[in-house]
Amino acid sequence: MNKSLVLKTKFAKSLFIIGVIVIAFFVIIAFIYTSFFSATQSKAELEQFTITVGNDDSREVGEQLKNQGFIKNEKAFYIALLGLKGINSVCVDCISSGAYKISKSMNVWQIAKVFKKGPYMKWVIIPEGLRKEQIAEILAQTLGWNEQEKSDWVTKYTAMKYDYFEGVYFPETYLIPVNETGLEIAQRFINKFNEKFAPYSNKFVQENIKWTTALKIASIIQREAAGKDDMPLIAGIIWNRLLNDMKLEIDATLQYARGDTGNGWWSPISIADKQIDSGYNTYLYKGLPPHPIANPGIDAIEAVLNPTETKCFYYLHDNDRNIHCAETYEEHLENIEKYLK
Repeated sequence: MNKSLVLKTKFAKSLFIIGVIVIAFFVIIAFIYTSFFSATQSKAELEQFTITVGNDDSREVGEQLKNQGFIKNEKAFYIALLGLKGINSVCVDCISSGAYKISKSMNVWQIAKVFKKGPYMKWVIIPEGLRKEQIAEILAQTLGWNEQEKSDWVTKYTAMKYDYFEGVYFPETYLIPVNETGLEIAQRFINKFNEKFAPYSNKFVQENIKWTTALKIASIIQREAAGKDDMPLIAGIIWNRLLNDMKLEIDATLQYARGDTGNGWWSPISIADKQIDSGYNTYLYKGLPPHPIANPGIDAIEAVLNPTETKCFYYLHDNDRNIHCAETYEEHLENIEKYLK
């Protein structure tokens, strides 16, 4: 066999081996893609996939996606996220909680791109006892509102009906579309209030208490209480003052009248604040304020119906937030000396 033929034979064998390796490589790639990265179904409709607050770690989301049949392998999903976010990304920052629209006909890369874009619905957490301006701040921060949108929510969408000016924007955790209007969000909160308040409506009617009156008292209780356990006692003291034609003289109503002067909406009042001429100034005017001063939760509403029977007309909280009540103003002054000085 001549040298030329030997070289040709070796070259042919090399090409064959290279070809086999290339084919094997693509077969392996195809197998990996089919087994890990491909869609779980050929055709499927878009579905809502929700990530709850606190469960937004990408590994946890990957497990959730696999369990619900959207992906075949959670590690493949994590790899896709890293590819989109960069190898040095912090895992917990890869995904935001909220709701996404994805399909079982999407591959892992397509699903990862949806998560990178962000949720079409976001969680909005409204704590108990906030005034509507504070709620507007939360909505603006979460949904990306500008100053005009925030102002409209406070001055327009929550001021369309007299009895719905304040107090009916129920504290709850909401899943809200990012493109929902301020008016729609206000109505969403009112609907939740109506749902939660409904079981108590007849009870207030039986007690001859208007729902608006109940809500005003509940809002004061919510702001004045250090916790749930304080609420019935404070309710009993408020009722005692009202039924005895006394001024309520409650700081929280005055804080509402004063607003935020740079130290927060609910910062301590001053002696000068007590001279503010406002229907919310219960140091100057008897009775309840024109509207609720905050948006109360169910515990405060229940306290209005179930106040503690007490002879006390005064109360304070010590530095540890423990409540102390007194039957007379003299006893109240003694409590101030004992617990606050």
